[in-house]
Amino acid sequence: MQITGRNIIGFETFSEGTVAIQAINPATGETLAPLFYKATIQELNLATEKAEKAFQIYRKTSGKKKAEFLEKIAEEIENLGDLLTERYIAESGLPQGRAVGERGRTTGQLRLFAQLLKEGSWVNARIDTALPDRQPLPRPDIRSVERAIGVVGVFGASNFPLAFSVAGGDTASALAAGCPVIFKAHPAHLGTSELVGKAIQKAAEATGMPDGVFSLLFDDGHEIGLALVTHPAIKAVGFTGSYRGGKALFDAAAARPEPIPVYAEMGSVNPVFVLPRILEANGASIAQNFINSVTLGVGQFCTNPGMLLIEKNDAFIETLEHHTSNSQGGVMLTSGIRDAYVRGIEHAKNYTKVIGVGKASDGFTAVEPVFFHTNIEEFIQNPHLSEEIFGPTSLVVEANSKDEILAAAQSMTGHLTATVHGTPEDLEEYAELIEILEQKVGRILINGFPTGVEVSHAMVHGGPFPATTDSRSTSVGTMAITRFTRPVCYQNFPDSLLIDELKESNPLEIWRLVDGELKK
Repeated sequence: MQITGRNIIGFETFSEGTVAIQAINPATGETLAPLFYKATIQELNLATEKAEKAFQIYRKTSGKKKAEFLEKIAEEIENLGDLLTERYIAESGLPQGRAVGERGRTTGQLRLFAQLLKEGSWVNARIDTALPDRQPLPRPDIRSVERAIGVVGVFGASNFPLAFSVAGGDTASALAAGCPVIFKAHPAHLGTSELVGKAIQKAAEATGMPDGVFSLLFDDGHEIGLALVTHPAIKAVGFTGSYRGGKALFDAAAARPEPIPVYAEMGSVNPVFVLPRILEANGASIAQNFINSVTLGVGQFCTNPGMLLIEKNDAFIETLEHHTSNSQGGVMLTSGIRDAYVRGIEHAKNYTKVIGVGKASDGFTAVEPVFFHTNIEEFIQNPHLSEEIFGPTSLVVEANSKDEILAAAQSMTGHLTATVHGTPEDLEEYAELIEILEQKVGRILINGFPTGVEVSHAMVHGGPFPATTDSRSTSVGTMAITRFTRPVCYQNFPDSLLIDELKESNPLEIWRLVDGELKK
């Protein structure tokens, strides 16, 4: 399979634009062939036209057939073999192990959604049977189920060229819900995106999906992205990226004549709290594991622990100072991300003390880890210290008491995760901290580190604003499917008109809530 630089629109490819863009190898600074031509508004309109027609067919496609489609996408991605991993490495600067692991996560989550569709109970079927003799008024037969919301626009993330990109979680959950997807590729990994887009296109044709169920558009600016969000055919948006980008899309969607939901994940500091007893007992190992978590993947994870809070402990700070000089940096995904990291580091130096600086490897966008330290007074007086610096850096905040730790937690805005390290005695004494964090984050960890997100049924990868634009949702795990559905109620329908999920005989044999009781 060759990389052509052409936009994928349904079962066709187009290249009508006149403005060319290229991917850049962040390790060498070299441009990568071929040229990609930015999508035009006409191409976007064609993609939405096809997607709207496809929706009328795809929304009624059975769970079994959609599952076959998702499984075929996973198979076609695997069939790309070394071509995909080599392009991934060239466009991201990430190592082969990361490429292989992320490909496995991508195909794994596609197959997980396929399993969900085959089982079928995710539709949340509810049935309140008729009570014709009820007094003073009879009750009609009422049934409801989740139905696909419409065409979904999805934006690729810079830090996950596969798992949060073309066939990533947003695309997988939207397709599973019954929604066609129009995907705007991230300009940092154009070739990787095209290869995966072709895999989806091939899978759609092989499994008999409608033309237009998936399209892929290229652009390195804001024109196509804003046009996608404001196009009347689009009914929801999935985004992973910066606060600035996500908030701009959210505002644009809210200003439409028909406002639509934007599920934007916009970054997080992911605070880590280390309580006194465990700090005394395991301070050295916690320090090393903390550094490892901060520098993993050159700190380019949305769950990177950007802040660690402790009660005053000079020995722990000395341990960190000793270990940070051996920490390893590396190549960042793009020059823009590197420049933002450098600006953030220089700004933080004005308000904090540098504990230590690690080592940088060679490379066009290479950076070194930097660890900062401040006290609780400075932290409270300077709210910007709670803002994310995307990359291998973190801030250690020392408080003087339990009350100050709780006050710091209470002052925080929304984050994706929060972590608490403690002995059983610590956790009992600081029970109030957990109650506070439940109101601040989407995922709470005990005695671990937040880097990395398991793709599973119970996972929540979301959180209160500004971590996301909708704290009621997750972008990872099977619960993500309900972002792209809405409940529809059917009253007094004859059985012949009902969809299989609601028929009296339950032909799909799914779990349903019947008169308040789960039944199969």
